[in-house]
Amino acid sequence: MAELVEHGQLFIGGRLADPAAGDGGAVIDVVSPHSEEVIGRVPHASRADVDRAVAAARAAFDSGVWAGLPLAERLAVVTRIKDGLAARHEEIARTVSAQNGSPYSWSVLAQALGAVMVWDSAIAVARGFPYEERRAGALGPLLVRREPVGVVAAVVPWNVPQFVAAAKVAPALLAGCSVVLKPAPETPLDSYVLAEVAAAAGLPEGVLSILPAGRETGEYLVGHPGVDKVSFTGSVAAGKRVMEVAAGHLARVTLELGGKSAAIVLPDADLDAAVAGIVPSAWMNNGQACVAQTRVLAPRSHYAELAERLAAAATALTVGDPLDPATEVGPLVTRRQRQRSLDYIALGRREGAALLAGGGTPAGADRGWYVEPTLFGEVTNAMRIAREEIFGPVVCLLPYEDEEEAVAIADDSDYGLSGSVWTGDVEHGIGIARRVRTGTYSVNTFSLDMLAPFGGYKDSGLGREGGPEGYAEYLEQKTIHLPAGYGRDGAGR
Repeated sequence: MAELVEHGQLFIGGRLADPAAGDGGAVIDVVSPHSEEVIGRVPHASRADVDRAVAAARAAFDSGVWAGLPLAERLAVVTRIKDGLAARHEEIARTVSAQNGSPYSWSVLAQALGAVMVWDSAIAVARGFPYEERRAGALGPLLVRREPVGVVAAVVPWNVPQFVAAAKVAPALLAGCSVVLKPAPETPLDSYVLAEVAAAAGLPEGVLSILPAGRETGEYLVGHPGVDKVSFTGSVAAGKRVMEVAAGHLARVTLELGGKSAAIVLPDADLDAAVAGIVPSAWMNNGQACVAQTRVLAPRSHYAELAERLAAAATALTVGDPLDPATEVGPLVTRRQRQRSLDYIALGRREGAALLAGGGTPAGADRGWYVEPTLFGEVTNAMRIAREEIFGPVVCLLPYEDEEEAVAIADDSDYGLSGSVWTGDVEHGIGIARRVRTGTYSVNTFSLDMLAPFGGYKDSGLGREGGPEGYAEYLEQKTIHLPAGYGRDGAGR
């Protein structure tokens, strides 16, 4: 049995503090997806804890203790956070693998070092961002400023907790905001590493709080009148509720929601390269990734060959203990998520899709929330398995007759988050990328670069994270009208 990791306090306003009295001492048991044993225990933040954290954030912001610092000083503190996380990346990867079920090799690259990359990208954007701009207005000279939005509620999901936290906390801090971060109750352990690193980096009191909690506490945070901005990543249904609650006090909202992304394989594609690129992007993080390429569109002329190759690749994936470096697919995060995937597999069979690989639990897996990497063939876009986000290791292979139909199938979705095209002609692939209505797209690769804006069309969300566009989500815009003639002949410069 793994050693139990227990945290008895919450990180409120930059220091560890006892949970608010009178909350009944509620705790969160963190259960290993591999062993089904309790491996961690942390306090469950209450409404009173939210009140304390928001009050501390409000006081810190209004006092200017952080927002009023020169940018260079904020950059120095945030750089220390980034460096502290980098120094502990192996610990973070182990923690995330243990609580999430993510394969350790993937946790090192995406969960831990990927999060460090996000911090690094935010630092680069903040350093070069145009905070003030002089303009020649229609009625006179103007000064357009960008100022921190205020107190930010950052609500992150369980699938990539450090990465998503970085995408919200790093730009918010650099912009001068105070932040209350709410990790998901399934995966709160890695957030304590972030708390320790942030405390050591020298953030002023009140600027950052971290409150593990469930949906009710999260909704209370989102609706708190002391919150100016909400950044949420999660399901479409939860995102709609966040918008509704935040609208009560007109908090600004950024939503990064679900996806059902399509990888289009064109007839001229190198099939070896296409399969090698699609497999890790389709089954990444055990299929628990909003950007996963879960619909593969194959030309009818190459369908049989592609189906055979993808099925063989799925069957060859190593399923096992997420902490084993050889593992490529680990267990799903909860029993509920495993059952969800199994239910969709049963649905796919009923809908008439052809099961090409997987379809059940791995042989010998008498414990742990495992599902075999599964591939369905002869899928139509009308099937629910092709339209609904499964969030498990289930991939659909859809045939198409010509390029026009491929683009139409890719776009025939409630989502528009990611996608890719595989072709022997990169310029032609760029043309496909321009046509598909989705927020990010890759040609002969799969990538996510946080120096560029990331987000979705349609039900995949509102706003962007990453790049100067995502950084601007944490800034308000102010126009200052200047007197006529100001700035001429060097005046006012």
